[in-house]
Amino acid sequence: MSTIKDLADYHHPLLDIFKQPQTSEEWEQYRLTHEQVAYYHEYGHLSGIKLLEESQVELLNKELETLRDPNHPAHHLFYEFHSNQSTNNNSVLFHSLGHWRIGEGFHDILWNPAFVMAAHQLLENKPVRFWHDQLFCKPARHGGVVAWHQDYSYWTRTVAMQHLTCWVGLDDATTENGCLQYVPKSHRWGLLDAPEIAGDMNGLMNYLSQEQKDQFKPVAIELKKGYATFHHPLMVHGSFENKSEISRRAFVLNVFADGTVSNSNDELLQGVPPIKKGEKMDGKFFPMLFDPKS
Repeated sequence: MSTIKDLADYHHPLLDIFKQPQTSEEWEQYRLTHEQVAYYHEYGHLSGIKLLEESQVELLNKELETLRDPNHPAHHLFYEFHSNQSTNNNSVLFHSLGHWRIGEGFHDILWNPAFVMAAHQLLENKPVRFWHDQLFCKPARHGGVVAWHQDYSYWTRTVAMQHLTCWVGLDDATTENGCLQYVPKSHRWGLLDAPEIAGDMNGLMNYLSQEQKDQFKPVAIELKKGYATFHHPLMVHGSFENKSEISRRAFVLNVFADGTVSNSNDELLQGVPPIKKGEKMDGKFFPMLFDPKS
């Protein structure tokens, strides 16, 4: 008889790595300033937000090493698993979705108070629901690219567009090891076509107007491990290869405001029962993470 648990059945923290605030006063320490929220809306991102202590980063990196094993006994719970999503063996990009269902640490970061409060504020103070997670790992010396793209161009199966992405470093992220890069204010360009995520770095350029190409001036987002950057669903971003001597591991939490509905009768994530088009996204796989009224 299998003892494997699907952690998606638990809509609350399982460990004690994140102390949960009990009063509005205790939540205050995690609130973004008005200036930070205004910056996000103007430029399409907000970076340098501390989410994890050193001990929490170490715990997640240990868990990550077990999750990367294709023979992990709970491997079937991943939505996607790519030991190398690049077609080039000399340019490696490990990418997975669904590890929150397998590792207790990666499950519990969904309820990290610093994360959910920031997400709530950046989603215009709406209740926050979970969409899905991702792991992106670029090994030292031969780490691959993540091509320029907009997240929502892959997510149009959900509407309305009221999503948010949070990228968190598990290594120090630098220009040399392939840190995230943004094109400031590109979240105002509207929805573009979706390129191959681990393909040609500049594939998106085929979909840009001359004016957008003229405004295409990327900014590198260097972060210490444990720090996060949040970005708008239409923000153009990507990351270059890692030729340095240091790995670049990171996880991503994708969320949306409560009230988002399915825009498809097909599976929204591999292995997840379909939600009929027009019906609300909720239930086992899309838990509520923060609702100030509850």
